[in-house]
Amino acid sequence: MPLYQKLLLIALAGAAGTLARFGVAGVVQRLHSTEFPWGTFAANAAGCFLFGIVWSLAEERLIISGTTRAIVLIGFMGAFTTFSTFAFETGQMLDDAQWLPAAGNLLLHNVTGIALVLVGIALGRLF
Repeated sequence: MPLYQKLLLIALAGAAGTLARFGVAGVVQRLHSTEFPWGTFAANAAGCFLFGIVWSLAEERLIISGTTRAIVLIGFMGAFTTFSTFAFETGQMLDDAQWLPAAGNLLLHNVTGIALVLVGIALGRLF
C-alpha cells in the first residue's frame, strides 16, 4: 500500500476514533451525575483493553497485518483514548484542592489502563 493511502486511512480512523470517544465519554458521563470524569475514564479503559487485543492479534498471532495494526492503533485508538484530557481533568482537581479525587483519578486510570492492556493481550492470544 502506498504511503499516502496508509496516511489517509490512519487519518480517517483517527476521525472515527474521535467520534467514538465523544459518544462513549458523553454517554458515560451523563449516566454518572458527578463531577468525576467517568466519561474520560471509560474511553481510556476501553481503549487500553482494545489496544491490548489488537496488538496481540497483530504481533503475536499475526492475524492482523502491520498496516491494519497501524491504522487501528495509531489512527483509531490514538484518537479514542486521551491522555491530555485525563491530565487536564486531574490538574483541575488539584487546582481545586480536590486531593482525594485527583489521587483516585491518577490511580484509577493508570492501574486500570495497565491491567486492561494485559487482559486484552491475554484475550488476543486466545484467538
